[in-house]
Amino acid sequence: MTSATLAARTPVTRDRYADLLRVASLGIVICGHWLMAVPDEDGEGITNVLAVVPVLQPLTWLFQVMPLFFLVGGFGHARALGSLERRGGGYADFVRARVTRLLRPAAVFLAVWVLLAVAAGLAGQDRGMVRLGLRTVVQPLWFLGVYLGLVALAPVMLRLHRRFGVAVPVAMLAAAGVVDLLRFHGHSQPAVLNLLLVWGGVHQLGFFYADRTLQRHGAALAFLGLGSVLLLTVFGPYPVSMVGLPGSRMSNMSPPSVALAAHSVWLIGAAMLLRAPATRWLERARVWRAVIAANGLAMTAFLWHLSAVFVLLTIFPAGTIFPTGLSGTPGTAAWWLTRPVWLAAAAALTLVFVLAFRRFDTAIPRPGGSAAPAAIGVTLCTLGIIGLSAVGLGGLLTGHKASLLGIPVTAPLTLAMIAAGAGLVGARIVVPRR
Repeated sequence: MTSATLAARTPVTRDRYADLLRVASLGIVICGHWLMAVPDEDGEGITNVLAVVPVLQPLTWLFQVMPLFFLVGGFGHARALGSLERRGGGYADFVRARVTRLLRPAAVFLAVWVLLAVAAGLAGQDRGMVRLGLRTVVQPLWFLGVYLGLVALAPVMLRLHRRFGVAVPVAMLAAAGVVDLLRFHGHSQPAVLNLLLVWGGVHQLGFFYADRTLQRHGAALAFLGLGSVLLLTVFGPYPVSMVGLPGSRMSNMSPPSVALAAHSVWLIGAAMLLRAPATRWLERARVWRAVIAANGLAMTAFLWHLSAVFVLLTIFPAGTIFPTGLSGTPGTAAWWLTRPVWLAAAAALTLVFVLAFRRFDTAIPRPGGSAAPAAIGVTLCTLGIIGLSAVGLGGLLTGHKASLLGIPVTAPLTLAMIAAGAGLVGARIVVPRR
Protein backbone atom coordinates (compact mmCIF):
# COMPACT_ATOMS: atom_id res chain seq x y z
CA MET A 1 0.00 0.00 0.00
CA THR A 2 1.45 3.37 -1.01
CA SER A 3 2.04 6.30 1.33
CA ALA A 4 -0.59 8.30 -0.59
CA THR A 5 -3.19 5.59 0.06
CA LEU A 6 -2.28 5.38 3.73
CA ALA A 7 -2.44 9.17 4.01
CA ALA A 8 -5.88 9.24 2.45
CA ARG A 9 -7.11 6.62 4.93
CA THR A 10 -5.72 8.37 8.01
CA PRO A 11 -8.46 8.64 10.64
CA VAL A 12 -9.14 12.07 12.05
CA THR A 13 -8.37 10.77 15.54
CA ARG A 14 -4.78 9.86 14.71
CA ASP A 15 -2.08 11.88 16.48
CA ARG A 16 0.08 12.78 13.50
CA TYR A 17 2.58 14.58 15.69
CA ALA A 18 3.55 11.28 17.34
CA ASP A 19 4.44 9.89 13.91
CA LEU A 20 6.53 12.97 13.19
CA LEU A 21 8.37 12.67 16.52
CA ARG A 22 9.17 9.04 15.85
CA VAL A 23 10.64 9.53 12.39
CA ALA A 24 12.38 12.79 13.33
CA SER A 25 14.04 11.24 16.39
CA LEU A 26 15.46 8.34 14.38
CA GLY A 27 16.51 10.65 11.55
CA ILE A 28 18.36 13.04 13.85
CA VAL A 29 20.11 10.14 15.59
CA ILE A 30 21.25 8.77 12.23
CA CYS A 31 22.63 12.14 11.09
CA GLY A 32 24.25 12.63 14.48
CA HIS A 33 26.09 9.32 14.23
CA TRP A 34 27.31 10.23 10.76
CA LEU A 35 28.60 13.60 11.93
CA MET A 36 30.23 12.34 15.11
CA ALA A 37 32.28 9.57 13.47
CA VAL A 38 35.92 10.65 13.12
CA PRO A 39 38.39 7.96 11.96
CA ASP A 40 41.87 7.80 13.44
CA GLU A 41 44.81 8.80 11.26
CA ASP A 42 46.06 5.20 11.12
CA GLY A 43 42.67 3.97 9.97
CA GLU A 44 42.44 1.45 12.82
CA GLY A 45 39.73 3.12 14.87
CA ILE A 46 37.06 5.77 15.16
CA THR A 47 36.61 8.44 17.77
CA ASN A 48 33.89 11.01 18.44
CA VAL A 49 34.16 14.56 17.14
CA LEU A 50 32.65 15.74 20.44
CA ALA A 51 35.71 14.41 22.23
CA VAL A 52 38.04 16.13 19.75
CA VAL A 53 36.08 19.41 19.77
CA PRO A 54 34.59 19.69 23.30
CA VAL A 55 33.00 23.07 22.56
CA LEU A 56 30.39 21.19 20.51
CA GLN A 57 29.17 19.10 23.45
CA PRO A 58 26.32 21.44 24.53
CA LEU A 59 24.74 20.82 21.12
CA THR A 60 23.76 17.40 22.43
CA TRP A 61 21.17 19.20 24.60
CA LEU A 62 19.30 19.77 21.35
CA PHE A 63 20.26 16.78 19.24
CA GLN A 64 20.16 13.91 21.74
CA VAL A 65 16.57 13.10 20.80
CA MET A 66 16.31 9.41 21.66
CA PRO A 67 14.00 10.34 24.60
CA LEU A 68 11.38 11.34 22.03
CA PHE A 69 11.43 7.82 20.58
CA PHE A 70 10.73 6.30 24.00
CA LEU A 71 8.06 8.91 24.67
CA VAL A 72 6.26 7.96 21.46
CA GLY A 73 6.73 4.31 22.40
CA GLY A 74 4.84 4.83 25.63
CA PHE A 75 2.13 6.75 23.78
CA GLY A 76 1.76 4.01 21.17
CA HIS A 77 1.73 1.24 23.76
CA ALA A 78 -1.00 2.97 25.76
CA ARG A 79 -3.12 3.29 22.63
CA ALA A 80 -2.47 -0.31 21.56
CA LEU A 81 -3.23 -1.75 24.98
CA GLY A 82 -6.45 0.25 25.19
CA SER A 83 -7.51 -1.11 21.81
CA LEU A 84 -6.63 -4.68 22.85
CA GLU A 85 -8.68 -4.34 26.01
CA ARG A 86 -11.71 -3.28 23.99
CA ARG A 87 -11.26 -6.20 21.58
CA GLY A 88 -10.54 -8.77 24.26
CA GLY A 89 -6.92 -9.37 23.30
CA GLY A 90 -4.27 -10.56 25.74
CA TYR A 91 -0.66 -10.05 26.78
CA ALA A 92 0.69 -12.46 24.17
CA ASP A 93 -1.06 -10.57 21.36
CA PHE A 94 0.49 -7.30 22.47
CA VAL A 95 4.01 -8.69 22.87
CA ARG A 96 3.97 -10.70 19.65
CA ALA A 97 2.86 -7.73 17.57
CA ARG A 98 5.70 -5.55 18.84
CA VAL A 99 8.42 -8.20 18.84
CA THR A 100 7.54 -9.29 15.31
CA ARG A 101 7.50 -5.71 14.06
CA LEU A 102 10.95 -4.95 15.50
CA LEU A 103 12.74 -8.27 15.13
CA ARG A 104 11.91 -8.92 11.50
CA PRO A 105 14.13 -6.19 10.02
CA ALA A 106 16.69 -6.73 12.80
CA ALA A 107 16.90 -10.47 12.07
CA VAL A 108 17.73 -9.83 8.42
CA PHE A 109 20.29 -7.21 9.41
CA LEU A 110 21.96 -9.64 11.84
CA ALA A 111 21.90 -12.51 9.34
CA VAL A 112 23.83 -10.43 6.80
CA TRP A 113 26.40 -9.25 9.33
CA VAL A 114 26.85 -12.68 10.91
CA LEU A 115 27.69 -14.08 7.47
CA LEU A 116 30.18 -11.25 6.93
CA ALA A 117 31.70 -11.85 10.37
CA VAL A 118 32.12 -15.57 9.69
CA ALA A 119 33.64 -14.86 6.27
CA ALA A 120 36.05 -12.30 7.76
CA GLY A 121 37.09 -14.73 10.48
CA LEU A 122 37.68 -17.63 8.08
CA ALA A 123 39.64 -15.37 5.72
CA GLY A 124 41.80 -14.03 8.56
CA GLN A 125 40.54 -10.47 7.95
CA ASP A 126 38.85 -9.94 11.33
CA ARG A 127 41.15 -7.07 12.27
CA GLY A 128 41.59 -3.32 11.90
CA MET A 129 38.66 -1.42 10.42
CA VAL A 130 36.85 -4.67 9.59
CA ARG A 131 36.93 -5.83 13.21
CA LEU A 132 35.91 -2.39 14.41
CA GLY A 133 33.00 -2.36 11.99
CA LEU A 134 31.85 -5.83 13.06
CA ARG A 135 31.77 -4.69 16.66
CA THR A 136 30.30 -1.25 16.10
CA VAL A 137 27.47 -1.77 13.61
CA VAL A 138 25.43 -3.64 16.22
CA GLN A 139 25.99 -1.18 19.07
CA PRO A 140 22.88 0.92 18.29
CA LEU A 141 20.80 -2.21 18.87
CA TRP A 142 20.96 -1.44 22.60
CA PHE A 143 17.93 0.79 22.17
CA LEU A 144 16.00 -2.05 20.50
CA GLY A 145 16.76 -4.31 23.46
CA VAL A 146 15.69 -1.71 26.00
CA TYR A 147 12.56 -0.98 23.98
CA LEU A 148 11.60 -4.65 23.96
CA GLY A 149 12.08 -4.73 27.72
CA LEU A 150 9.64 -1.85 28.02
CA VAL A 151 7.23 -3.73 25.76
CA ALA A 152 7.33 -6.64 28.20
CA LEU A 153 6.53 -4.32 31.12
CA ALA A 154 4.08 -1.97 29.37
CA PRO A 155 0.82 -3.63 30.51
CA VAL A 156 1.94 -3.56 34.16
CA MET A 157 3.28 -0.02 33.91
CA LEU A 158 0.05 1.19 32.32
CA ARG A 159 -1.92 -0.22 35.23
CA LEU A 160 0.42 1.55 37.64
CA HIS A 161 -0.06 4.77 35.67
CA ARG A 162 -3.83 4.51 35.93
CA ARG A 163 -3.64 3.94 39.68
CA PHE A 164 -0.77 6.14 40.84
CA GLY A 165 -0.28 8.67 38.03
CA VAL A 166 2.73 10.99 38.31
CA ALA A 167 4.03 9.18 41.38
CA VAL A 168 5.35 6.39 39.13
CA PRO A 169 7.85 8.41 37.01
CA VAL A 170 8.81 10.46 40.09
CA ALA A 171 9.64 7.27 41.98
CA MET A 172 11.63 5.96 39.02
CA LEU A 173 13.61 9.22 38.85
CA ALA A 174 14.35 9.05 42.57
CA ALA A 175 15.55 5.46 42.21
CA ALA A 176 17.77 6.51 39.30
CA GLY A 177 19.27 9.17 41.56
CA VAL A 178 20.13 6.51 44.15
CA VAL A 179 21.80 4.44 41.43
CA ASP A 180 23.86 7.47 40.35
CA LEU A 181 24.97 8.06 43.94
CA LEU A 182 26.24 4.51 44.03
CA ARG A 183 28.07 5.09 40.75
CA PHE A 184 29.79 8.19 42.12
CA HIS A 185 30.91 6.18 45.14
CA GLY A 186 32.54 3.47 43.08
CA HIS A 187 29.70 0.96 42.82
CA SER A 188 29.19 0.63 39.07
CA GLN A 189 27.34 -2.70 39.00
CA PRO A 190 23.86 -1.31 39.81
CA ALA A 191 24.19 1.33 37.04
CA VAL A 192 22.56 -1.02 34.52
CA LEU A 193 19.29 -0.55 36.43
CA ASN A 194 19.08 2.95 34.98
CA LEU A 195 18.39 1.46 31.56
CA LEU A 196 15.01 0.57 33.01
CA LEU A 197 14.58 3.46 35.44
CA VAL A 198 15.47 6.35 33.12
CA TRP A 199 14.15 5.04 29.81
CA GLY A 200 11.21 3.47 31.60
CA GLY A 201 10.44 6.83 33.18
CA VAL A 202 10.46 8.52 29.77
CA HIS A 203 8.27 5.72 28.40
CA GLN A 204 5.91 6.35 31.34
CA LEU A 205 5.56 9.98 30.27
CA GLY A 206 4.20 8.64 26.99
CA PHE A 207 1.16 7.42 28.93
CA PHE A 208 0.55 11.01 30.01
CA TYR A 209 0.79 12.06 26.38
CA ALA A 210 -1.79 9.41 25.47
CA ASP A 211 -4.27 10.65 28.09
CA ARG A 212 -3.65 14.30 27.03
CA THR A 213 -2.13 15.37 30.34
CA LEU A 214 1.37 16.09 29.06
CA GLN A 215 0.20 18.54 26.41
CA ARG A 216 -0.90 21.02 29.09
CA HIS A 217 2.47 21.25 30.83
CA GLY A 218 5.00 21.82 28.06
CA ALA A 219 6.35 25.14 29.39
CA ALA A 220 6.74 23.86 32.95
CA LEU A 221 8.52 20.69 31.80
CA ALA A 222 10.87 22.62 29.53
CA PHE A 223 11.75 25.14 32.23
CA LEU A 224 12.21 22.56 34.99
CA GLY A 225 14.14 20.14 32.79
CA LEU A 226 16.53 22.71 31.31
CA GLY A 227 17.19 24.26 34.70
CA SER A 228 17.98 20.85 36.12
CA VAL A 229 20.34 20.05 33.25
CA LEU A 230 22.24 23.29 33.91
CA LEU A 231 22.52 22.56 37.62
CA LEU A 232 23.59 18.95 37.14
CA THR A 233 26.19 19.55 34.41
CA VAL A 234 27.53 23.09 34.75
CA PHE A 235 27.47 23.18 38.54
CA GLY A 236 27.13 19.50 39.32
CA PRO A 237 29.18 16.33 38.76
CA TYR A 238 27.69 15.19 35.45
CA PRO A 239 29.32 15.57 31.98
CA VAL A 240 27.93 18.23 29.66
CA SER A 241 27.57 15.81 26.76
CA MET A 242 24.35 13.82 26.55
CA VAL A 243 26.09 11.12 24.53
CA GLY A 244 28.91 8.88 25.67
CA LEU A 245 32.46 9.95 24.83
CA PRO A 246 35.68 7.91 24.71
CA GLY A 247 37.86 8.54 27.75
CA SER A 248 35.11 10.22 29.76
CA ARG A 249 35.09 9.39 33.47
CA MET A 250 31.32 8.97 33.30
CA SER A 251 28.71 8.69 30.57
CA ASN A 252 25.27 10.27 30.74
CA MET A 253 24.10 7.81 28.11
CA SER A 254 25.53 4.38 28.80
CA PRO A 255 23.94 3.67 31.17
CA PRO A 256 21.65 6.70 31.35
CA SER A 257 22.01 9.13 34.24
CA VAL A 258 19.76 11.52 36.13
CA ALA A 259 21.21 14.28 33.94
CA LEU A 260 19.89 12.49 30.87
CA ALA A 261 16.53 12.12 32.62
CA ALA A 262 16.47 15.89 33.20
CA HIS A 263 17.42 16.41 29.56
CA SER A 264 14.53 14.16 28.56
CA VAL A 265 12.11 16.27 30.59
CA TRP A 266 13.30 19.50 28.95
CA LEU A 267 13.20 17.99 25.47
CA ILE A 268 9.71 16.56 25.93
CA GLY A 269 8.51 19.91 27.27
CA ALA A 270 9.89 21.66 24.19
CA ALA A 271 8.21 19.05 21.97
CA MET A 272 4.88 19.74 23.63
CA LEU A 273 5.28 23.47 23.03
CA LEU A 274 5.84 22.80 19.33
CA ARG A 275 2.95 20.37 19.02
CA ALA A 276 0.21 22.82 17.96
CA PRO A 277 2.05 24.48 15.04
CA ALA A 278 3.53 21.15 13.95
CA THR A 279 0.09 19.53 13.92
CA ARG A 280 -1.24 22.29 11.67
CA TRP A 281 1.73 21.77 9.36
CA LEU A 282 1.04 18.02 9.25
CA GLU A 283 -2.47 18.67 7.96
CA ARG A 284 -0.93 19.48 4.58
CA ALA A 285 -1.37 16.42 2.37
CA ARG A 286 2.15 16.51 0.92
CA VAL A 287 3.79 16.83 4.34
CA TRP A 288 1.75 14.01 5.83
CA ARG A 289 2.51 11.70 2.90
CA ALA A 290 6.22 12.39 3.41
CA VAL A 291 5.98 11.53 7.12
CA ILE A 292 4.16 8.28 6.39
CA ALA A 293 6.72 7.32 3.74
CA ALA A 294 9.62 8.13 6.07
CA ASN A 295 8.09 6.12 8.93
CA GLY A 296 7.92 3.11 6.65
CA LEU A 297 11.68 3.32 6.09
CA ALA A 298 12.94 4.65 9.42
CA MET A 299 13.73 1.39 11.20
CA THR A 300 15.52 -0.10 8.22
CA ALA A 301 17.55 3.09 7.81
CA PHE A 302 18.45 3.08 11.50
CA LEU A 303 19.64 -0.53 11.36
CA TRP A 304 21.86 0.02 8.32
CA HIS A 305 23.15 3.59 8.69
CA LEU A 306 26.39 2.62 10.44
CA SER A 307 26.96 -0.11 7.87
CA ALA A 308 27.11 2.65 5.28
CA VAL A 309 29.74 4.46 7.34
CA PHE A 310 32.03 1.44 7.55
CA VAL A 311 31.63 0.59 3.88
CA LEU A 312 32.73 4.12 3.02
CA LEU A 313 35.63 4.05 5.48
CA THR A 314 36.77 0.72 4.10
CA ILE A 315 36.66 1.96 0.49
CA PHE A 316 38.16 5.36 1.35
CA PRO A 317 40.52 4.80 4.30
CA ALA A 318 42.33 7.44 6.33
CA GLY A 319 44.73 9.57 4.32
CA THR A 320 42.57 9.75 1.21
CA ILE A 321 40.99 12.92 -0.11
CA PHE A 322 37.44 11.61 0.18
CA PRO A 323 35.64 13.63 2.85
CA THR A 324 34.77 10.93 5.39
CA GLY A 325 35.93 12.96 8.34
CA LEU A 326 39.49 13.01 7.00
CA SER A 327 39.64 16.41 5.32
CA GLY A 328 41.32 18.68 7.80
CA THR A 329 41.18 18.71 11.57
CA PRO A 330 37.67 18.08 12.97
CA GLY A 331 35.94 21.32 13.83
CA THR A 332 37.92 23.48 11.40
CA ALA A 333 36.37 25.36 8.50
CA ALA A 334 37.73 22.80 6.02
CA TRP A 335 36.19 19.96 8.02
CA TRP A 336 32.78 21.65 8.21
CA LEU A 337 32.81 22.47 4.49
CA THR A 338 33.24 18.79 3.65
CA ARG A 339 30.39 17.62 5.95
CA PRO A 340 27.63 18.05 3.34
CA VAL A 341 29.53 15.78 0.96
CA TRP A 342 30.14 13.21 3.70
CA LEU A 343 26.49 13.28 4.78
CA ALA A 344 25.33 12.95 1.18
CA ALA A 345 27.59 9.95 0.60
CA ALA A 346 26.44 8.22 3.81
CA ALA A 347 22.80 8.96 3.01
CA ALA A 348 23.12 7.68 -0.54
CA LEU A 349 24.65 4.38 0.56
CA THR A 350 22.11 4.01 3.36
CA LEU A 351 19.38 4.51 0.77
CA VAL A 352 20.82 1.60 -1.19
CA PHE A 353 20.53 -0.58 1.91
CA VAL A 354 17.00 0.68 2.55
CA LEU A 355 15.89 -0.14 -0.98
CA ALA A 356 17.39 -3.62 -0.65
CA PHE A 357 15.89 -4.46 2.76
CA ARG A 358 12.80 -2.27 3.21
CA ARG A 359 10.39 -5.13 2.48
CA PHE A 360 11.38 -6.72 5.79
CA ASP A 361 10.13 -3.68 7.71
CA THR A 362 6.53 -4.92 7.71
CA ALA A 363 4.94 -7.86 9.47
CA ILE A 364 1.52 -9.29 10.31
CA PRO A 365 1.64 -11.12 13.65
CA ARG A 366 -0.46 -14.19 14.40
CA PRO A 367 -3.12 -13.73 17.10
CA GLY A 368 -3.41 -15.82 20.24
CA GLY A 369 -0.80 -17.50 22.41
CA SER A 370 -0.01 -17.84 26.10
CA ALA A 371 1.28 -15.07 28.33
CA ALA A 372 4.06 -17.02 30.08
CA PRO A 373 6.00 -18.08 26.94
CA ALA A 374 5.57 -14.57 25.54
CA ALA A 375 6.98 -13.01 28.72
CA ILE A 376 9.95 -15.39 28.80
CA GLY A 377 10.55 -14.93 25.08
CA VAL A 378 10.57 -11.13 25.12
CA THR A 379 12.90 -11.23 28.14
CA LEU A 380 15.33 -13.45 26.26
CA CYS A 381 15.16 -11.15 23.24
CA THR A 382 15.81 -8.13 25.46
CA LEU A 383 18.85 -9.65 27.16
CA GLY A 384 20.18 -11.15 23.95
CA ILE A 385 20.02 -7.91 21.99
CA ILE A 386 21.55 -5.83 24.79
CA GLY A 387 24.29 -8.44 25.17
CA LEU A 388 24.96 -8.50 21.43
CA SER A 389 25.22 -4.70 21.32
CA ALA A 390 27.92 -4.96 24.00
CA VAL A 391 29.95 -7.88 22.61
CA GLY A 392 29.59 -7.10 18.87
CA LEU A 393 30.34 -9.49 16.03
CA GLY A 394 34.10 -8.87 15.87
CA GLY A 395 35.83 -12.01 17.10
CA LEU A 396 32.71 -14.07 16.44
CA LEU A 397 34.76 -17.21 15.77
CA THR A 398 37.34 -16.61 18.51
CA GLY A 399 34.97 -16.35 21.46
CA HIS A 400 35.27 -12.63 22.20
CA LYS A 401 33.30 -11.90 25.39
CA ALA A 402 31.50 -9.02 27.06
CA SER A 403 29.62 -8.68 30.32
CA LEU A 404 25.82 -8.93 30.51
CA LEU A 405 24.55 -8.29 34.04
CA GLY A 406 27.95 -9.39 35.31
CA ILE A 407 27.92 -12.63 33.29
CA PRO A 408 30.40 -13.14 30.40
CA VAL A 409 28.61 -13.73 27.10
CA THR A 410 29.69 -14.34 23.53
CA ALA A 411 28.06 -13.30 20.28
CA PRO A 412 26.85 -16.86 19.48
CA LEU A 413 25.22 -17.10 22.91
CA THR A 414 23.39 -13.78 22.53
CA LEU A 415 22.24 -14.72 19.02
CA ALA A 416 20.90 -18.01 20.39
CA MET A 417 19.02 -16.10 23.11
CA ILE A 418 17.40 -13.85 20.50
CA ALA A 419 16.39 -16.83 18.34
CA ALA A 420 14.99 -18.75 21.30
CA GLY A 421 13.12 -15.69 22.53
CA ALA A 422 11.59 -15.05 19.12
CA GLY A 423 10.48 -18.67 18.97
CA LEU A 424 8.79 -18.50 22.37
CA VAL A 425 7.01 -15.28 21.48
CA GLY A 426 5.96 -16.72 18.15
CA ALA A 427 7.40 -13.80 16.20
CA ARG A 428 7.27 -14.20 12.44
CA ILE A 429 10.72 -13.19 11.24
CA VAL A 430 10.88 -15.32 8.09
CA VAL A 431 11.65 -13.87 4.69
CA PRO A 432 8.43 -12.60 3.09
CA ARG A 433 7.34 -13.87 -0.30
CA ARG A 434 6.76 -11.45 -3.12
